[in-house]
Parts: sequence; structure tokens; C-alpha cells
Amino acid sequence: MINKTKPPLGGLSFATIRQDFPSGLVVFLVALPLCLGIALASGAPLFSGLIAGIVGGLVVAIFSGSQLAVSGPAAGLTVIVLNAITEIGSYKGFLLAVVLAGALQIILGFAKAGTIGKYFPSSVIKGMLAAIGIILIMKQIPHALGYDADYNGDFNFIQSDSENSFTALISALNKTNLGAVIISIVSLIILINWDKLKSTKLGIVPAPLVVVTVGIGLNMFFETTHQIFTLRNEHLVTVPFANSVGEFITFFTLPDFSYLNQISVYKAAFTLAIIASIETLLSIEAIDKIDPYKRDTPSNQELKAQGIGNMVSGLIGGLPLTAVIVRGAANVNAGAQSKMSSVMHGLLLLISAIFIPNVINLIPYASLAAILLVTGYKLTKVSLYKSMLNVGTNQFIPFIVTILAIVFTDLLIGISIGLAVGVFYVLKNNMQNTYTYNIKTRKNNEPIHIVLSEEVSFLNKASIIQKLEDLPAYSHVIIDGSRSRYIDYDVLEVINDFKDTAKFKNIKLELIKIKDVYRFGAH
Repeated sequence: MINKTKPPLGGLSFATIRQDFPSGLVVFLVALPLCLGIALASGAPLFSGLIAGIVGGLVVAIFSGSQLAVSGPAAGLTVIVLNAITEIGSYKGFLLAVVLAGALQIILGFAKAGTIGKYFPSSVIKGMLAAIGIILIMKQIPHALGYDADYNGDFNFIQSDSENSFTALISALNKTNLGAVIISIVSLIILINWDKLKSTKLGIVPAPLVVVTVGIGLNMFFETTHQIFTLRNEHLVTVPFANSVGEFITFFTLPDFSYLNQISVYKAAFTLAIIASIETLLSIEAIDKIDPYKRDTPSNQELKAQGIGNMVSGLIGGLPLTAVIVRGAANVNAGAQSKMSSVMHGLLLLISAIFIPNVINLIPYASLAAILLVTGYKLTKVSLYKSMLNVGTNQFIPFIVTILAIVFTDLLIGISIGLAVGVFYVLKNNMQNTYTYNIKTRKNNEPIHIVLSEEVSFLNKASIIQKLEDLPAYSHVIIDGSRSRYIDYDVLEVINDFKDTAKFKNIKLELIKIKDVYRFGAH
């Protein structure tokens, strides 16, 4: 049970290691194939994805103010990385761009650019989480059925293999591997029912670890008894294998600083810094929403932490990284309580790459697909849709538009569309909540009382003009500014112009505590 009265805060602590180690193990299992898949899709060395994942756990988590966010290579950067490597013409030159992008993120952190993340509407963030849940389910069903043509970590609607999320499902149904189906079903049964064993000694073992172990065991069983069901090659995780320490060291690559005179390097650095920062801010806002302790991540500190991480990753041959929603959500769902979970996942990635790549390479994608299917379901439960519908259309419409936009495009395009709709409703609400107006409830000969709100901005101008135009002739109107701390000059001008209009319509106009000038920020 989580003790919500004492949330873990501050730096690293072993106080919650009993919860954080199993969670770190779950995130490790989720992150491993994603790191490799994203590296493959980016046209980078496979090991570069693992480097970014390791740095995300062992470097970013230490400097980050987030207790539950997990960083690593991001699917949203694959096209940018692929294009940048091609344009620069050298992976070592691209690594220099990653280092420079990290430096720029640190500058953005000191410039307090991270505060922009606080302006994302809640409905859009919740829609993003729900969309990620739907995408996880859609993208992992093919892997659960044994159709592994597309790489793990491709979350775009149009896939790299020219299929889309729907056609891939049809292809998976036509090319089902019974061995993968059996492993997936058994894995799902274990994951769904494991909580019932929590009161027993067996319950202390993380369910995903059991799922992976059972998956490896079943595949070995198929190998010896029913070879037609056996999963091989593309159906299994593939971690680069080194035969010696010397060969392992060659997996790390230094950037080539001779590319400092190329414009393409700076262009890639700027693009990576901006996109990675936006994705990070979106991710930490989303993870804070589902944090059981409701802790608030310092966004400027997060940009600095990501900048340090990208500089380190670029200096040793890794891909650029961001805070990643899928890994963070898996972390929360696994019961993590502090950043120690992210550190453990980074440590496990490093250990697995050095000591047990041959064991890791036995893990079926079907087992990992089952873990991500459960994670996806938890992100997009029916209860979430009901709760958003209950709070009204102003919240539900941006929520549902964000979901559809992300599912049918990609994360950044979808969020941009969702934000546009969300901002529209924010502005609409702002314009509607400018004042209170009692014409419908007033009795005969009572004055019409218009009470202005605390802040009246330029955005409220059109609404006020319309309301003043609708006032009946020969009425008594009171415009009350006693509650207002600030009234925009344009609105004051409208009120002053209405003095002449009131005379023509024989309206008796009375102004209460409306100043000639308001200074913004003054009390």
C-alpha cells in the first residue's frame, strides 16, 4: 500500500526501495525493446538507443525534480534524427548536434522557459494520456499475435513499413503465430490475476518478471516439443552482443567536433532542443496528473536535467532523449514512489547489456506486448471518458479531439490540434465569464445590474459590446467595477462610448468604481 501521508521528496533515497525496485524492473522490460526499436527506426546503431536509456536512468533521474518521470530515446524524435543523420552525413557529426541540443536545453532551463508547460489545458493532457493508451493497445496487438514486422516504439498512425495502425491489425490477424498467441494469453492471465497473490509470499515477485520468465520458458518448451510454435529472430528481443570488453567499448562513440563549422549541425541541434523540450514538458505534466501523491515537477529544473542528459548521451554515442510518457505511465502503474525506480531501470539496462545480453535475447516480444497492453488499458479506462463527459462539453470536446488527433497523426501534431481546440474553449469561457447580468431575474423598474469580473481583458471586449447593444431603451443600467482589479483600456473605451449611446436610448447609466485608467498588475 502507498502511504500518501508521506510522499517521497527531494533527492535519491533507499526508503522506498521495496516499491521502486520492482517498478524499475517493469520499466526496464518496457524500455528495453523501445530503446532498440527507436534506434533502428532512427537509422542509428542499435546500441545508441540503449545508451540513451541508460543515461535517462542514471543521469537525468538524478538531476530531475520529477519523482516518477522516466527518460530515454523518444519515438517522436525518430524522423528528426533520421533526417539529421542523413543531412549531416555522419553519425559522429550528429552526436555533436545532440551535445549542442543539450547545452541549449540547459540555457532554456535557466531562462525559465519550462513554465510554458503549466499552460497546457488539463483536458488536453488527459486526452494525451488516453490516446497513448489507445495507441499502445493498437500497436501491441500485432506483437501479441506474433506479427513483428513493425519496430517496437513506432507510435505514429502511418508506420515506417507503409502500413497504418488499422491495416497492421488486419495483417496481424492474417499472419498470426500460434506460439506468440499462447504466450500472450498466458501473460495476460498472469498480469490480470497477479494482484490476488499479493497476500502470499509469491506476490512479492513483480508480475512482469514472472511474465517474461514464463514467456522464455514456454518458447523453450515449444523448441523441444512443438517447433512449429517456436519464436525466433524477429519475434525475440535483440540486444547487441559483445564477445569481449574491448568489443563492448567500441559500442560507445565520441562526437566529431570537426563538424562545428557545418550549419546542418546547428539546425539539427536547435530542432532537437525545441522538440525534445516540448515532449518532455508534456510528459511531466501528464505523469504529474497520474502521480498518486500529486507532486508538482519543477519544469525549469527538468529542462536542465534533460540538457545534461543529452550532453552526456551525445558525448558517448547515444540518441537524444526526452521524458517519455509510456515509460513514466508504466512506472506509475507499477507502484513506483520515487526517482529511485528510474535509476534502477537505467542500472538494469546497463547490467543487461554488459552481463546477460544472451538471456535478454531470449525474451519474446509477445510477453512484452502483454505488459504494454495492460499499461495501455489503465491509461484509457472507460471511467476516464465518463468523468470527462460529466464535467461538460468545454472539457470533453478538447479531450476527445486530442485523442483522435494523436491516434490518427502523431504525438506532436495531435497535441498541437488538441491545444488549439483547448485554447479556443479557454478563450470562449473567458469571454463568457466577464460579468454577471441580472436582466432575466430583475423585477419591474429594478435597475439592470452588470457586475464586472476581477480581470476584464481585451478578449472580453466583443462580449461586452454585444451585451450593451442588447440593453433595452428607457432602462436603468448599473455597471459595477467594484470587484475589478484590472479592466483593459479597450473595454474602458467601450464603456465610455456607451455613455453617449445610453443618452440616445434614454438609458439611465450609473458607473460604480470604474477608474479612468488601470495599471496591469496593480492592486
